[in-house]
Amino acid sequence: MVASEQALVTGQQLDTLSINTIRTLAMDAVQQANSGHPGAPMGLAAVTYCLWQEFLRYDPEDPKWLNRDRFVLSNGHASMLLYAMLYLAGVREVDENGQVLKTLAVPLEEIKRFRQLGSRTPGHPESHLTTGVETTTGPLGQGVGNSVGIAMASRWLAANFNRPGFEIFDFNVYAMCSDGDLMEGIGGEAASLAGHLKLSNLCWMYDHNHITLDGPADWSFSEDVATRFIGYGWNVTRVADANDLEMLARAFETFQKTADRPTLIIVDSHIGYGSPHKQDTNAAHGEPLGEEEVRLTKKFYGWPEDAKFLVPEGVREHFQDGIGKRGREAHAQWAEMFAEYSQKYPELAERLHRMQRRELPDGWDKKLPTFPADAKGIATRESSGKVLNVLAQNIPWLIGGSADLATSNKTALQFAGAGDFQADNYAGRNLHFGVREHVMGASVNGLTVSGIRAFGATFFNFSDYMKPSIRLSALMEIPSIFIFTHDSIGLGEDGPTHQPIEQLAGLRAMPNLVVLRPGDANEVVEAWKIIAQLQHQPVALVLTRQALPTFDRTKYGAASGTARGAYILADAPTGKPDVILMATGSEVSLCVEAYEKLKAEGIPARVVSMPSWDIFERQDAAYKESVLPSSVTARVSVEMAATFGWERYVGLKGRKVGMHRFGASAPLKDLLKFFGFTVDAVVAEARKAIAEK
Repeated sequence: MVASEQALVTGQQLDTLSINTIRTLAMDAVQQANSGHPGAPMGLAAVTYCLWQEFLRYDPEDPKWLNRDRFVLSNGHASMLLYAMLYLAGVREVDENGQVLKTLAVPLEEIKRFRQLGSRTPGHPESHLTTGVETTTGPLGQGVGNSVGIAMASRWLAANFNRPGFEIFDFNVYAMCSDGDLMEGIGGEAASLAGHLKLSNLCWMYDHNHITLDGPADWSFSEDVATRFIGYGWNVTRVADANDLEMLARAFETFQKTADRPTLIIVDSHIGYGSPHKQDTNAAHGEPLGEEEVRLTKKFYGWPEDAKFLVPEGVREHFQDGIGKRGREAHAQWAEMFAEYSQKYPELAERLHRMQRRELPDGWDKKLPTFPADAKGIATRESSGKVLNVLAQNIPWLIGGSADLATSNKTALQFAGAGDFQADNYAGRNLHFGVREHVMGASVNGLTVSGIRAFGATFFNFSDYMKPSIRLSALMEIPSIFIFTHDSIGLGEDGPTHQPIEQLAGLRAMPNLVVLRPGDANEVVEAWKIIAQLQHQPVALVLTRQALPTFDRTKYGAASGTARGAYILADAPTGKPDVILMATGSEVSLCVEAYEKLKAEGIPARVVSMPSWDIFERQDAAYKESVLPSSVTARVSVEMAATFGWERYVGLKGRKVGMHRFGASAPLKDLLKFFGFTVDAVVAEARKAIAEK
């Protein structure tokens, strides 16, 4: 046998050995944890191996390289597939300061701790815990939704930062997905948007294994996926055998040559591949194979049957010679180019540095408006639009859009050069998501994990459509921006189908989410200052359709109090009120009017504006006591929403003016009277609170 033939055989043997290492690590980790999903990693090991070893442009020694290709495991239940790849490829750990360490992101010890408390290998991949996990996935459809945002980010970054001779950004995005990802509505929204935008840098690999958790996929899923995606404007190709490395490579080459549309690779696979009794059954999906079945499967692979967490000699070296070597060389070439780019375009290089560290540019808050006192006032959606347009000019990487509601949300960026992000203009800063709230939220997260400050906007009632994406942004600790207008029954005639009631309470219950409901135009300015400086928390900015009075700040408390979540807006002359009136948003002005009426009657009151409960809760005890002194038990909350949660602040003896049912369709003035949002009603509740203290 000639030397070249010997090398070929050795290469093929290493391929098989590496693929089976991925499979057996997944099997062993799930078995040891007695929990998990072994079937998908077993079926997809060859697909992922081929992608990482031959095509993924990724440097394991610097997993934060700006122009790395992104791999998204949308079927996050197959997490051991990703953890095995991170270990075998030798991906380094990155600390919280962005420094690359010599330690592995996922050492073998962490694979042995799969699904255990405090491990870096949780049941579904979490990006804030594990270096190399590009985005947190698990709820099906969210990962493919994120992948669209990441692909949009690649195009936007290229359009805004590349210069002749300096192709700083051209990374591709690969997303592994399952039947579940394509069944979920968000998957269809994501595919539709990606096809419309002609994101040819986006490749989805569809694990077509004919099995869902409950049983055969054809119990619930019989559509022609290929035809659907062709209709979306995608290039569709198929690999009939998930273990055929040659055909897989040909499919990835087809993707890389496709320049005018995203690509779907349909991969026919066997869930639980190699398991003699569980392959191609739902028994391989969401539970361990069992010790005996693991041994039999290893026997099928030609593996030592009793060996656990075995990584044969030469496997990790094989990855170092493959993705490691390719990635290191590609990164080195890029770094050399970027060094020259930094000399020639220092301002752009500095901009990229700040984006990656989530830092703001110098002068980010210049020319922010101050709104004069005005009894008639302005809707907070209007003042927000004015502030947003100034901020976006100061922060060149602040971009976003709306679910076909930009004119209503007042989120259109209208300054010269803002432009629209479309297939023929990826430099644009106005994103048009269409009526696709689900994927808007997921795309905003994808853009945000790519270093861009992105926002998405819709009516507050439709935040329900975005809840999974908002929740994941909070879990990922990323500063996504969600703007919600038409925040109450104040939208009037549209009626209860569009009038949010329980949404405020629901979002306030979400850990690590900042909820801001400003009470006038100057609180809006302060709210945006808070938003701009967030680094590890997403925000829900909740705004009115109707005009609100702009308070005279020479008479009332400074709007800068917004930064502390709640502050004294108006107070009793002695500083010792008989009753405290507290509210958010449009109801703050109602409390101020009630305060003035009580004052005229000789009843000392205090008005507390509470635009953000969670920020207020982070203040020290002394500040909270100064705003809401425990000695004053007569308290009234006023908010055009469910009263759930206000008992924290009004106490057992307090009164709550709020919504106890869905709204109604009628002119605003009629609704306010019908539901008791009047000055007289608030004054009456204040009197009752005083009488009961």
